[in-house]
Amino acid sequence: MRYQMILQGPTALDGSSWAPAFAASAEPGPSPYGALRPADADGFQLPEGFTCRLVTMTGWGIPDSPYSWHHAPSGGACFASGARWIYVSNSAGTEWGGAGAVVLNSVSRVADGYAVLTGSTRNHAGGATPWRTWLSCEQVERGRVFETDPWGERPAVDRPALGRFRHDAVAVDPDHGCVYLTESTPDSCFYRFRPDTWPDLSSGVLEVMTGADDLVDGPVGWAPVPDPAGDPVVTRAQVAGAKRFNRGEGCHYAAGTCWFTTQDDRMWAYDAAASTITVANGAAGVVGGDLFVPVAEPVMGVDVVTPEGAVAPFLRVSGHSLSQVVGLALRPHGGKLYFSSQLGTAGTIYGGITYQVTGPFRG
Repeated sequence: MRYQMILQGPTALDGSSWAPAFAASAEPGPSPYGALRPADADGFQLPEGFTCRLVTMTGWGIPDSPYSWHHAPSGGACFASGARWIYVSNSAGTEWGGAGAVVLNSVSRVADGYAVLTGSTRNHAGGATPWRTWLSCEQVERGRVFETDPWGERPAVDRPALGRFRHDAVAVDPDHGCVYLTESTPDSCFYRFRPDTWPDLSSGVLEVMTGADDLVDGPVGWAPVPDPAGDPVVTRAQVAGAKRFNRGEGCHYAAGTCWFTTQDDRMWAYDAAASTITVANGAAGVVGGDLFVPVAEPVMGVDVVTPEGAVAPFLRVSGHSLSQVVGLALRPHGGKLYFSSQLGTAGTIYGGITYQVTGPFRG
């Protein structure tokens, strides 16, 4: 069977589990951007016409700002801001955490920077909303979800109604008025949050998917989580019949389907209208644009998945053997792809580096 994500133009999917999931369901093929060139002086291999440059590093100061780029950059997203754009990035640090932003001007130079979230820890992933906020998630037991302002003008707000658990990624479904959430544990659950008033995330019902643990194709149900605070009983242990997954990771909603990946290299497709779930075990097709997904092994980088279901190398990075690609995001105006090497060449939380790839992206 062939599964399709209906997307408008190129899309970047953040999270380390997308690449192996696509590799299991897409066929290797030629890249629409051509073969990789030999590595440049910084160890980057890209197709002809593409370049990669450093944007900022952990500890670097931001021009005309007291803010320094954070430790262990992680999940991220881009937001248009007039002729400028904003790149928001989580910090996966255990002592500092939070999230920060850099503002890039019309010539792609850093013009400003600031924190959008402080006072949290291990903010690995999250997700952008259609109303242009960034949901930053803590990947710790009884972790929180914070709604942040990419412009840094409004303080971050804790959204406890979205549950206190070991969060990973978030995907917003504006068609059905809900938010999907993955959980980063070996016996994880898959959740959805239905706000009392869309799109206000301050109150609503947190639900957990129900179904047999071995179900890979068929109908599923939803049941309210009695205590979203998860104290003293964790959320995943509160509902009998909650369906278990092997550590939920990346999450993305498109055209009626919520796609999410698990650590066992599976890509799951939840059909919101039919309330069914399927493992995407056929060729992974994308209607309307290329998908860019991070790669961890055998060499760190980025792959491209074409509308025809072929997967090919797009970027390879040497000299970052203890790190991983995180925070993959495309600029809203096109032509730029952002990502971070979470631990950089140093291989520590103090060595994070954020990059910009420029070139003739399709669509």
